[in-house]
Amino acid sequence: MVLHYTRDPDRIFRDSIARIRAEVDLSQLPAGIDEVALRLIHASGETALLPDLAWSDDLVPVMRRALGEGAAILTDADMVAHGLIRSRLKPASEVYCFLNDPEAAAIGRAGNIARPAAAVDLWLPHLGNAIVVIGAAPVALFRLLELLDDGAPRPAAILAFPVGFVDAVEAKQELARDSRNIPYLLLHGRRGGGAMAVAALNALSGLPPLADEG
Repeated sequence: MVLHYTRDPDRIFRDSIARIRAEVDLSQLPAGIDEVALRLIHASGETALLPDLAWSDDLVPVMRRALGEGAAILTDADMVAHGLIRSRLKPASEVYCFLNDPEAAAIGRAGNIARPAAAVDLWLPHLGNAIVVIGAAPVALFRLLELLDDGAPRPAAILAFPVGFVDAVEAKQELARDSRNIPYLLLHGRRGGGAMAVAALNALSGLPPLADEG
């Protein structure tokens, strides 16, 4: 039996983008955020997410500069770490995910806290001027905000896509309410996850560099 479907990968991508643009007006979004929104819709198959997308006004230029300088990338999810388009990153950009580090498990047991939150403690030596990408655990975002309130080094930006029914809404609301003066991008509500987090960072890393970066 011959099944009829589109086989050409380039055509699949082109047609997907064309259908998104036909269904959703992205023209009112700021430059760079429009590309992020496009890729989030493409990754999730959901055109209705646009009203829940939130960002700080300085997010795009800060991300461009940080990526251009080879900032470290810290994430709570292996899916994010493995899903990045490495060819778009500077060679100096190290990617860190400590979720499965034995030390994170030990910190979690000792403090009776979830392992994704414990793993955030291991970010501290790398946190200054890094790009933080939360793609799974609300507790990771809450723990990051706690550390920042306690004087931890400040990252360049926070991309927040924790997912779930417990504390995902609240964690993103807290970041939007008080970003600690750190540029951010987030998707309000229970939706999120590694695929969306990867799509957002890959979209931002694919933007052209700032004029003064060449």
